[in-house]
Amino acid sequence: MLRFDGVTVTAGDKVLVDDVSLDIGDGEIVGLVGPNGSGKSTLLRTAYRAMKPAAGTITLDGHDVWATAVRTIGKRTGVVTQQMPSDFPLTSGDVVLLGRAAHKGMFDADDDTDAALVMSCLDAVDMADRVDDDFSTLSGGERQRVLVAQALAGVPWVLLFDEPTNHLDLRHQLGLMRVVREHDGAAVVALHDLGLAARYCDRIAVLDHGKLWGVGTPDEVVTPRLLDDVYGVEAEVHRHPRDDSPMVVVL
Repeated sequence: MLRFDGVTVTAGDKVLVDDVSLDIGDGEIVGLVGPNGSGKSTLLRTAYRAMKPAAGTITLDGHDVWATAVRTIGKRTGVVTQQMPSDFPLTSGDVVLLGRAAHKGMFDADDDTDAALVMSCLDAVDMADRVDDDFSTLSGGERQRVLVAQALAGVPWVLLFDEPTNHLDLRHQLGLMRVVREHDGAAVVALHDLGLAARYCDRIAVLDHGKLWGVGTPDEVVTPRLLDDVYGVEAEVHRHPRDDSPMVVVL
């Protein structure tokens, strides 16, 4: 569904992403992990046309993202970035409704189908009871959940989420990852929490200094070697008592 092929991104003389190739299949959840500045956000930005690569291609369903109309990409991708607006003079419901924009003509009115979808997406992130609240009055975590609902409202093929669990309490971190897990299409999710990545992702791609350090199943990737080589910490990897996923214990 989504392919990064030899993607390199530069800013002046600095290489932010260096020759990264990665395939994400239909229905697959891939976690992007790595230290701060490793290139996770930059790689995601190339997929939703916020940062053009210096080399390589990104294709979505076989079509070059950078040779495809922005509106078409908007219909196929649901994006949550790290930048969180706080000054929308809109209600939570209005913010989610913006996620339908790519599916609307300039003069198309919102209808009952749109309204029902807005409520369904807000309910998925436990915010349905805040539909009429001013977005600017919400806490950081509540705004984050509304923005996730906005991304879902476009009924995208691919979710591109950059640190979506930031600002969220433990319960809503788990709830968000369940929403991603239940999504019908594919997802690429940048995460700092290796435990969440191991528990909810089919594969994990590790970036370090802009390069793809490795990619594989959680069992293949979440290892003491990863934690030492990439993060510079000594740790043990144990098994989760419920689902047997890898669980990191930093020493």
